Amino acid sequence: MACIGPALALAAPPGYSPHADVVWPARVLWGDTHLHTANSLDARLLGLTLDVEDAYRFARGEQVIATSGQPARLARPLDFLVVSDHSDALGVMDRLLGGDPALLEHDELRTIHDGIKAGGDAAIEAMQSIGEVLYGDSTVPLQNPAIIRATWESYVETADRFNEPGRFTALIGYEWSPTESGDKLHRNVLYRGGADTARRLLPFTANDSINPQDLWKWMQRYEEETGGRVLALAHNGNLSNGQMFPVESNPNTGAPIDAEYVSTRARWEPLYEVTQIKGDGEAHPYLSPEDEFADFETWDRGNTSMETLKTPGMLQYEYAREALKNGLKLERTLGANPYRFGMVGSTDSHTALATAEENNFFGKFPTVEPMAGRMIPPEVDMEEPVMWQARELGASGYAAVWATENTRAAIWDAMQRREVYATTGPRLTVRFFGGWDFSADDASFQKLAASGYARGVPMGGSLHPNGGQQAPAFLVGALKDPLSGNLDRIQIVKGWLDAEGATHERIFNVAWGDAHRRTLEPDGTLPPVGNTVDVPAASWANSIGDAELVGFWRDPEFDASQPAVYYARVIEIPTPRWTAYDARYFGDEPVDGTTMILQERAYTSPIWYSPANDGRLGSHRSCALRMRVGNFARRYEGVEGTTPNIGTACAGDECCPAGQARKR
Repeated sequence: MACIGPALALAAPPGYSPHADVVWPARVLWGDTHLHTANSLDARLLGLTLDVEDAYRFARGEQVIATSGQPARLARPLDFLVVSDHSDALGVMDRLLGGDPALLEHDELRTIHDGIKAGGDAAIEAMQSIGEVLYGDSTVPLQNPAIIRATWESYVETADRFNEPGRFTALIGYEWSPTESGDKLHRNVLYRGGADTARRLLPFTANDSINPQDLWKWMQRYEEETGGRVLALAHNGNLSNGQMFPVESNPNTGAPIDAEYVSTRARWEPLYEVTQIKGDGEAHPYLSPEDEFADFETWDRGNTSMETLKTPGMLQYEYAREALKNGLKLERTLGANPYRFGMVGSTDSHTALATAEENNFFGKFPTVEPMAGRMIPPEVDMEEPVMWQARELGASGYAAVWATENTRAAIWDAMQRREVYATTGPRLTVRFFGGWDFSADDASFQKLAASGYARGVPMGGSLHPNGGQQAPAFLVGALKDPLSGNLDRIQIVKGWLDAEGATHERIFNVAWGDAHRRTLEPDGTLPPVGNTVDVPAASWANSIGDAELVGFWRDPEFDASQPAVYYARVIEIPTPRWTAYDARYFGDEPVDGTTMILQERAYTSPIWYSPANDGRLGSHRSCALRMRVGNFARRYEGVEGTTPNIGTACAGDECCPAGQARKR
């Protein structure tokens, strides 16, 4: 008799309920992984008064009073929140502006305190000197260890108090914020555990080092000393001036990118924040000129200080799609893919209010909370060239997580395995699976998850050669947000690497609304869905598009010898942007060039295909993971830095990087 694996051997006959014993993630969880409170130096400097408790209360659906004195509330609660205040000078600015006597003993700090209180030019000068703290080269004594320690202790204790497994998850985190000369290389660090482990080591700061490799060393140290787990996600590559996703040389050392860099980054950074208030980072029209949706909430003037203006040569090192393609190239030459990341959205709001709704947008700082004329003047009135104006801020975005339950561990594990996606705000439900033997019969929401988990991998997973000649197939589905626009289309974006080492991309329309009146053109493009937006009324009609889209797609250009990466992009029909709501509510007349209409969207984490003979240094070794899914088993392919899914067992630590990591 043939040997049968334990999961299959124990499989019972199916019962009446199709949902009994199902252990795959059945409900998507919504949250923000990037929110600031008054503990952040810059937020407090610009007037924020709301604290960590206010942020949690707002995220879980309670009404709070914003810094500007207005009541604020979400239409629907979030499921989780990461308060990610800047680690540099954590909590110190709040104490300084409150007149802490110990801080005021320092002449420099008293000058800053008095200047801010005086306002005008003195306040501007004080703000400029404080900004250097985030650049990592400040001599201002704001790095007060005692205050930072007390603030961190209070924060992690508050997170534990608001953490309610099954109802609301308060993930612990912080933002490491190196901004040398205005180039952003920021990362958020997210903890799997609670205060008991997080308090044992103070967060890493830009004044400790502005080199991401030193952050990764700190993360390694944290795990070794505490037994806890952490991961990092970078953001705002569009403000890094070509440094976020290096390919040829390491911008921090000038040395060539090497195997150690790519493998270490792959280990610690499984996620990327692809959309937020300071612009969208999926694609750029210069890099993807044939992509009609690439020019979306684009910020490309320069870095945050405007010391160096943007040049076209910087762009390929700033955007997610290009990084995903370049990661294939680095994996071939160096043995690991540093840009094998999942994609999430978040706000980066410095108001303590996680708002990503166009009609409920409270801006980035308290200085641009809802008020008449806020979309007209520059956001910060300083003498330097203006990086952005308030009207260019985007009401984006949220992180969607396919976790098995609403707990810290389950959400963190889903992030680590990249079973996540980004939206620009609307809460679209999106599924994306890759496999070898899907068929068009699987393309229905009734079958999508069962088929996808049973015979394929979800978003964030990897496909390896199956020994046959068939191309990989994909199942993708999306349900509209009940409070937002209908769906225009679902696209699959493919990137690949040819034999000569050149990268390519192509976008395929897979499913679309109003299929009775729209068909694909011979070149694969699709006519626009139309536009029902009434800008003066800040309204639209869901008379175009569809509420649900689902599709089956097999790669028609597949070459088994070429590494490839695939992700889904879901586009809504046009709806009013926050600027249209402001114009209607306040009676403002928008200045020329103000965007009033947008097409909200979602980006899934990718699925990768790796040829068996692609020259990788062992990173193709798979870890056989078994997952009981209802009354059958499915196979997960382990990848560098992943942890086994719920209900899985690792075939052996000798083949599983996650198992090796746990042995440290």
